[in-house]
Amino acid sequence: MSTLGFVVIAFMLGMYVMLDGYDLGVAAVIPAIARSDRERAAAIAAIGPFWNGNEVWLIAGGAALFALFPTAYAAAFSGFYLPFIIVLWLLMFRGIAIELRDHIASDLWHQFWDAAFSISSTLLIVLFGVALGNLLRGLPLGAGGYFLGTFAFLLNPYAALVGLFALIALMQHGALFVALRVDGALGGRARNAVQALWWGAAALYVMATVATFSAHPPATPWIFALPVLSLGALVGVRWSVAVENGALAFAASCLFIASLVAAAAATIYPYLLPAFPAGRGGISIFGASPSNRSIGSALVITLAGIALVALYAPAVWRRMAVKVRVE
Repeated sequence: MSTLGFVVIAFMLGMYVMLDGYDLGVAAVIPAIARSDRERAAAIAAIGPFWNGNEVWLIAGGAALFALFPTAYAAAFSGFYLPFIIVLWLLMFRGIAIELRDHIASDLWHQFWDAAFSISSTLLIVLFGVALGNLLRGLPLGAGGYFLGTFAFLLNPYAALVGLFALIALMQHGALFVALRVDGALGGRARNAVQALWWGAAALYVMATVATFSAHPPATPWIFALPVLSLGALVGVRWSVAVENGALAFAASCLFIASLVAAAAATIYPYLLPAFPAGRGGISIFGASPSNRSIGSALVITLAGIALVALYAPAVWRRMAVKVRVE
């Protein structure tokens, strides 16, 4: 039951990174590819039908963590309370920017909310990446499982590397989404941006992978298959862009991100919060879960929710499949 709960939470967070990742990436890449107010509006309109539903995966993942592994949930907040509060404010700014942007027909008003949208989304990507880097590196935990470090401890070179890699990878993901969803010159500039971002993503991927395996050696040899899958998906992105197959390129990017999340989950298993330095234990799924009856009930509700979202998301995509025109 505990292992199934771990897999379910990893799946939900992976879906969030893959889906809301393109929303965040679009916002982060807009300043580099959009040259007018209409083009910025078109890029935002491209994610308009999806962004709110995509964030459901994050909320549901947090709720599932609370229900399935309450001890790990409490310990995570003891160490990441300030970053979590910052994340909440940035999520609010994103939503406010999208909703209020077009309420007043003013260039200055539009520019302010466009800047708020891009900055808050960029900071969110970096914060999420830094949090993941610290999770992979391990956290200083006390006997009761609570965080003993400081905020400065979280700002280490390895976590910064993962945060930078997350930013470039999701900017590439967002640019691919714009190329797929927006017609005209803006879509063409998005494809050109992917060709530049790809090299940065590839270089940072190699650096982050080597650093991760050095700090946290894989427990089983089969974990090495996941980085190979990630590398193949990244090469698939490059090839698909070269042959101008936007749908295949975006699918390859989704596979790249999903395999990265799977590799991160496999690296820390069976721990939800590994201790620092690596190898010193931590809060495991077996020690953090409640009774089998409680975790079974929580899993039934969680899986039912996932099934409902799985029905909702394709319906939205089918209705909103047409490309956005800047005009």
